[in-house]
Amino acid sequence: MFRVAGGTTSGSHDLTRRSFVEAGVLGVGGLSLAQMMSLKSDAAQVNSSNESAADTSVILIWMSGGPGHHETWDPKPKAVSQYRGPFGAISTNVSGIQFSEMLPEQAKIADRISVLRTVRHQSGDHTKGNHWMLTGFEGPDFNKPDNKIQRRPSMGSVASALCGARRPGMPAYSAAPHLLGGTDNLFHYATYLGGAHNPLVTNSDPNGEIFGVADLSLRPELTFDRLNDRRSLLKSIDHYRRRADGGMDDMSDQQQSAFNLLTGSVVREAYDMTQEPDALRDDYGRHTFGQSALLARRLVERGVTFVTVNTQPWDHHGTANRLPTEKGAKQLIPPVDRAIAALIRDLVERGLFEKTLVVAMGEFGRTPKMNDAGGRDHWGHTFSVMMSGGSFRMGQTIGSSDAQGAYVAERPLSPEDVTATVYHHLGIDARNTAIPDRAGRPRYLVEHGEPIRELL
Repeated sequence: MFRVAGGTTSGSHDLTRRSFVEAGVLGVGGLSLAQMMSLKSDAAQVNSSNESAADTSVILIWMSGGPGHHETWDPKPKAVSQYRGPFGAISTNVSGIQFSEMLPEQAKIADRISVLRTVRHQSGDHTKGNHWMLTGFEGPDFNKPDNKIQRRPSMGSVASALCGARRPGMPAYSAAPHLLGGTDNLFHYATYLGGAHNPLVTNSDPNGEIFGVADLSLRPELTFDRLNDRRSLLKSIDHYRRRADGGMDDMSDQQQSAFNLLTGSVVREAYDMTQEPDALRDDYGRHTFGQSALLARRLVERGVTFVTVNTQPWDHHGTANRLPTEKGAKQLIPPVDRAIAALIRDLVERGLFEKTLVVAMGEFGRTPKMNDAGGRDHWGHTFSVMMSGGSFRMGQTIGSSDAQGAYVAERPLSPEDVTATVYHHLGIDARNTAIPDRAGRPRYLVEHGEPIRELL
């Protein structure tokens, strides 16, 4: 099923909500989607002068728990075994660049990839790192009472507010297949931007036999005839109010958008995985992540601006209920490697590569030294972020860690730099763009970061 996170609005939007209640339709058949549309006109005005942002999108591969950089994009084959880990390195199709042997598919297309090897925030705290990487701002401490409070809006929510969807009738921000919850996935939301800019979450498995858009489908008891009856009722209410105060328009754009989503086919078609050929679905991999990555391509192709695709957790300590590094890597990395490579190839073949920025990252990396349980612990002193597409310069690594993969050797990068780079792709000048918070104070999208110059 789909979940649409609601929010509160003020002013004229309150009247819209009351109209829904009085018509007896709020929350029925997915009509609460009107809230998600409530700021679309404002977003269009903000971004109307920015031609470069008109046809760009982002797919964020969110690797919750922190992937080990040794086992992915920054192997250390010459280090001693305690640091090298259980896997070797392989050459890529770019001379001088090696990836872990666990990434053979991405190694074949490394000329379409750039790796930031020296991102750091120096924290091993899940919640702090999660908030930092998803918003560009330091988050709360895991052990503090306010550890679940999001301070700033996520990149996806900002994209929704400032860019909107690229096609009428589509959501601006979506997440697939779900948000995993817990302390690792708290900060994907809009905060003071309002619930209209929270992600549309599938909460359904695109690899399942039955994958549908539950909240975009009518309840069994609500036929299209009854829906149209309720639309007529709502119009009648608005008509009489208009006559009473002389200023009320007919049904709002937000209300109409919600009805259009229900009665139209644009969104339903976008989420229809059966339209994809079996060979392509096989190429992505017949598993939840693979089909979620394919769904992400379908969504950006049809006008969604920002899509988050969630992997399974990467917290491979080897202790308690956590997998050791070798077992966790063998279980998790091959399907992710295959699907990411398939996604990149697919974007290239469809002419979407330069329009779409793919970013793969977690909240931090893993310790350079293996622990006694055969795992790696939390490490925020240097870790890797992969980027692909977006008309950026590909086929390079940016920055270098030391011989053990412990600390930055050259070119330190911050979460703010990553965030500013994502916004740059969307045509947003993050250092000079401010959005008021709930108290009316202007909050800049980043305070210290800059788009990464080597990519531009």
